[in-house]
Amino acid sequence: MATNKPSKDRNLLAAIGDEDTITGLLLAGIGQVTQDQKNFFIVEPKTEVQSIEAAFGEYTQREDIAILLINQHIAERIRPAVDKYQQAFPALLEIPSKDHPYDPSKDSVLKRVQKLFGE
Repeated sequence: MATNKPSKDRNLLAAIGDEDTITGLLLAGIGQVTQDQKNFFIVEPKTEVQSIEAAFGEYTQREDIAILLINQHIAERIRPAVDKYQQAFPALLEIPSKDHPYDPSKDSVLKRVQKLFGE
């Protein structure tokens, strides 16, 4: 479970995605590596689900991350963990990738909003 650290103290984006997505985000300047910690995780086709879940768990526990970006097709691989996540911070955003377009029917946050409004 994430801690209740004030949002003003959370100042990083984190990303879990394919190589193209992470490369673009790093070129945009979101990358940070300190000691043995980094705020991005590259998922390859051979990456095991347990490794993705471990990165997801680590990033959702960190107190310096405000937003966690994850490619939607990768979120599908760990859908139970994504659907179970309910914390406000870090905010979880599913994003498209170059080879996998965004599908709103699979987005867990959008599903919760639609359920809230009775759709």
